Amino acid sequence: MTVGLDWLPSTAFTYIVLFARIGAMMMLMPALGEQMIPVRMRLGFALAFTLVVFPLLGEIIPPMPADLGGMVGLLVHELAVGLIIGAIVRIVVMATQVAGATVAFQTGLSGALAADPTQAGVQGAVFSSFLSFLGVTLIFATDLHHMALAAIYDSYMVFSPTDPLMFEDAMQVAVRTVSGAFSVGVQMAGPFIVFGLVFNLGAGILARLMPQLQVYFILMPANIIVGLLLFAILLALMMGWYIASFENHLATWRG
Repeated sequence: MTVGLDWLPSTAFTYIVLFARIGAMMMLMPALGEQMIPVRMRLGFALAFTLVVFPLLGEIIPPMPADLGGMVGLLVHELAVGLIIGAIVRIVVMATQVAGATVAFQTGLSGALAADPTQAGVQGAVFSSFLSFLGVTLIFATDLHHMALAAIYDSYMVFSPTDPLMFEDAMQVAVRTVSGAFSVGVQMAGPFIVFGLVFNLGAGILARLMPQLQVYFILMPANIIVGLLLFAILLALMMGWYIASFENHLATWRG
């Protein structure tokens, strides 16, 4: 009895095409694709997840083209779709950067810098680094990474491998995502903006009433203390708002 191996090339091609989109999305997806996670672990997880969904998505992938140009074209198509979706979802985490920078400015700690583990160790405001790391922790704690994996799977129902690339729609979605992330970041830091306006207005009035007194020199420690207390009180509310926006954004990719 002879065993045919004609199915191996088409099976390997289908697996590689699936991995092109899934791997690109996982390398950019928040929480799952953070720079603090070793590349080999992310690559291994992407290969394993592709193997898991292979029986479910194998029929969606078109048959292997007869020529090399068709193979490369389909592979580049799926890679581009994965990069576009992953990059747009990655923009959502900008909300913590905006909120952290705003909080640091209003509390007078904008000069306090720390390495951000979610941004490849790039230095940023200490509040931004803390909120970014806390956001990644909460994504795992609330099991939203499961929703991210489901969004990767459902992306094949929304963006079929046979559909043409829609760059114009992707640009519009990216612009809306940037504006949405900035809006969420400002809303997270909204109480600190009000606090900064009230505090500086009061300090300015006091400086006009008492020109001999170094008002800002005296009130700066109070500004920092009150800002830290306000940050501790509102932290749960801020991160709850961020997690809700992240979940809503993932839900849009699930159709």
